[in-house]
Amino acid sequence: MSEVTADLLRRGTTEEIAVAILRSQGGEGATVNGHIVVVGGDHTYSSEPDRKALVGRLSDGWAWIVAHGCVGPNGSSGGWQRVTRQGAELAEDPNALLQLQGDELLSPNLSPELRVSALPAFVRGDYETAAFAAMKAVEVRVRELSGLPDGLVGVKLMQEAFKETGPLTDPDAEAGERVATMQLFAGAIGAFKNPASHRIVLFRDPLEAAEVVQLADLLLRMLSRVPRVR
Repeated sequence: MSEVTADLLRRGTTEEIAVAILRSQGGEGATVNGHIVVVGGDHTYSSEPDRKALVGRLSDGWAWIVAHGCVGPNGSSGGWQRVTRQGAELAEDPNALLQLQGDELLSPNLSPELRVSALPAFVRGDYETAAFAAMKAVEVRVRELSGLPDGLVGVKLMQEAFKETGPLTDPDAEAGERVATMQLFAGAIGAFKNPASHRIVLFRDPLEAAEVVQLADLLLRMLSRVPRVR
C-alpha cells in the first residue's frame, strides 16, 4: 500500500485515506480483505513511533470504505470481499468523491419541489440545472404565495414580495429583519438563478451546487410559514 503513507495517515482526512486504500487494492472486482489491510499496516508502520495511531487511522479508512458501499460480498468466507463499481470510481476519478460528498450534503428531507426538479439533475451530474431549478422553485413559490403578476421575475419579484408593504412581509417582524429577509431572497435569486438565465454558469463543484440546493430548501421552508396574500 505505497499510496497509504504514514504522513497521509497523520494528516489526511478519513475520505482521503479511504481513497488511497482503494487505489492500492486494484480496480472493480478486485478481491480485498479489511483484516489483512489493517494487519498489513501494523507491519508496514512498525518502525513508526505512533504505529498504533497510524493503524487506527487505517482502520478508520477501511470503515469508511465499508460504510459507503465501496466493497461488497464476493461469495467467499473469511472476510474476503470485492471492490464495487462505486469503490473503483472513487479510486479512479477525483470528482467521484466530490459527487459523493455532495450527495451526502443534500438533506434526505428536501422540499417536494426540489425532489422532482433539482435533485434528479444533481444526481445525473448536471449541477448548473440543479442550481437553476432549485432557485426557480423558490421564485415560483414566491409568486404563488404573493399573487404578484407573471411579469415580475427574479430579483424584482423578491423585492416586491418582501418590501415594507409587500404581501409576504411579516408586519410583526423588526424593521431590520424585514429588510434582511427581502435581501436574503433577492440575493439568492440574483446570485444563483438570474446568472444562469442570462449566460452560461459552470458549476464544476458538486458541493457548491449542493449548497445552492440546500439554500433553496431553506428558503422554501421559510415560505412554508408564510400565509397566502394577506
